[in-house]
Amino acid sequence: MSGDRDISSVMGFSGFGKKARTFDLDAIFEQTRRTAIERSQHVLGKFIYKNVIISCLDDDDDLVGPPLPPGYTGSTAHSDDDDEGDAQDDGDDVSALGLDPSGARLVTGGYDYDVRFWDFAGMDQSLQAFRSLQPCECHQIKSLQYSITGDVILVVSGNAQAKVLDRDGFNVMECVKGDQYIVDMANTKGHTAMLNSGCWHPKIKEEFMTCSNDGTVRTWDLNSEKKHKSVFKPRSFQGKKVIPTCCTYSRDGKLIAAGCQDGTIQIWDRNLSVHTKFHCRQAHTPGTDTSCLSFSYDGVTLASRGGDDTLKTWDIRNFRNPVKLATGLTNYFSMTDCCFSPDDKLLVTGTSVKKDEGNGKLVFFDRASFERVYEIEVSSASVVRCLWHPKLNQIMVGTGNGLAKVYYDPVKSHRGAMLCVVKSKRKEKQAETLTQDYIITPHALPMFREARQRSTRKQLEKDRLDPKKSHKPEPPVSGPGRGGRVAAHGGTLSSFIVKNIALDKTDDSNPREAILRHAKEASENPYWVAPAYEHTQPEPVFAEDSEEDEEAEKEPEWKKRKI
Repeated sequence: MSGDRDISSVMGFSGFGKKARTFDLDAIFEQTRRTAIERSQHVLGKFIYKNVIISCLDDDDDLVGPPLPPGYTGSTAHSDDDDEGDAQDDGDDVSALGLDPSGARLVTGGYDYDVRFWDFAGMDQSLQAFRSLQPCECHQIKSLQYSITGDVILVVSGNAQAKVLDRDGFNVMECVKGDQYIVDMANTKGHTAMLNSGCWHPKIKEEFMTCSNDGTVRTWDLNSEKKHKSVFKPRSFQGKKVIPTCCTYSRDGKLIAAGCQDGTIQIWDRNLSVHTKFHCRQAHTPGTDTSCLSFSYDGVTLASRGGDDTLKTWDIRNFRNPVKLATGLTNYFSMTDCCFSPDDKLLVTGTSVKKDEGNGKLVFFDRASFERVYEIEVSSASVVRCLWHPKLNQIMVGTGNGLAKVYYDPVKSHRGAMLCVVKSKRKEKQAETLTQDYIITPHALPMFREARQRSTRKQLEKDRLDPKKSHKPEPPVSGPGRGGRVAAHGGTLSSFIVKNIALDKTDDSNPREAILRHAKEASENPYWVAPAYEHTQPEPVFAEDSEEDEEAEKEPEWKKRKI
C-alpha cells in the first residue's frame, strides 16, 4: 500500500479509485434527536405547537363536491389579491369561522358576502374550497356556527333575518322579519334591524339565538320559523334600550349572556326573560363594541373581549369586578374572538393592526396568572377570528387580508389540517397538440394565398348561443300526448283504426283489377251470394281489353276528348 501511495504522489493524482464513505450512525441519530428537541421548544402549557401555517388562497381549479345549491359562485377564496388592507374598512376580512363538532369541515365567511366550505379530508396541498355561495346576497357575513350535531349551519349576516343551511349549503330555514313600526320589540315576530351575532344551544340541537341592533336577544326553534321562541331585552341603568353586540350560551345552556354597547354585560336565566340574573354595568368602556363573550369549559369563568383594547375574565359567582385584566390588545373589529384552550388553562385572542403598522398577533394568556405565555405573529393584517377546536387540538384563525390559517402540532393534534398537508398537489392534465405556423400574406396572389385558419371554438360558442342549434331534440311522446304535443296515435280504438287506414298503401288506380281482385276466390269457394243464385243466375261475361282502349290510355291527357 505504501508503494501505491508513493506512485500516486509522483504521478500527480490522489489514488487509483474512490474510497467507500463511512457513516457514524450514532452521531446522526444524536443530531436528529437534538434537532427535534430544538423544534419542540415552543411550549403552550401542555400543548406544543409547531409554527406550520396553512393559508387558504384563491385558485381556479375545478370544483368537486355535492350538487350545487342556489346562489353558487365560481371562486374559492375570500380575497382576489394578497395586499394588506386597512383593518377598519378592508373588504377582504374573514369575519366568520365555523368548524363542525367532528372537525371534518371548516366554513368561512367574509365581507365579500361569500360563504366557503372546506373539507379537510378532500383537500390536498392546493387547499381549495369545494363550495362557495352567497346565502344572504349583498350582506356581509358576521357569524357562522355548526350545530351540536353538525348537520346544519347558522348564518348571521348584516340583514335582519338569520338563515340555517345544511352541510352542503342548501337553505333549511330563514327567520321571519319583524314589524319595524311596532314600538315594543317583544310584540314582533322577529328582528327588525341588522343582526350582530348568533350561536347554537350547546345541549338542544333545534334551538339557536341571535342579537340585533333593534335592542333584543331572541331565541328560535328550528322547526318554527314564523316566530321567535323568547325575547330578552337589555336595558341601561336608566331603563333605556341598549344594543347587544355579542351573545352566547353558558356551557350547560342554562344562562344567556350578552355584551352591550353601553359597556355592560347582562346575563339572564334562559327560562326567565324579564329580569337579569347577573348584571355588570361597567364591564367595558361605554360606547365601545364588546366583540366576544366566552364561557370556560368548567362554566365558572366568563371571558370578555372589549372594544376598549382589553381582555377580562369574570367569575359569575361574584360578577361585580373582573378577576383578571389584560390591556394593550388593539381591537378594531366588532367580532374579534377570544376562546379557552381545551384544558381550560389558556386563553387566546387576536390583535388588530392598521395598514403598514406591524403584524396581527395571536396572544396566549395563562388563565390563572394572566401572564402572556406565547405570541404568534400571524400576518401583516389584523387577527379577526380565532377558534380552538377541542377534538382536533388545532387553532383556526381568520385574518383581515382574506386568509384562513390553521395552526397544528404534529404530535398533539389529530386529523383536521394534517389530512390535507400530506397529500401532494394534483397535476393538471395538459393536452399536447401540434400546430402549424400560419403566415399572413395579405398582398399575395390568390394562387399562393393560404386559407385562413378558422377556430372551431368560436363557432361552437356561436352555435351555443343560437336557440335553434343548441335546442335539445325532444323525445317522442308516448301515450295520449302532453305539453301541447299530440302523440303519434291516441289510446282509443278509433284512433288506432284511423292510423291503420292511413297506413293502407294499396294501389287502386285500375278499377277493373280492383273489382276482379277477389273474383277467383269467390268462384272457387262460394259462400255468401253465389249459392242462392246458383241455378238461376246466368254466367257473367266480361268485356275483354281492346286495342283502342290501350291506345287511348297511351295518349297524353291533354289530347283526350273532353265530354
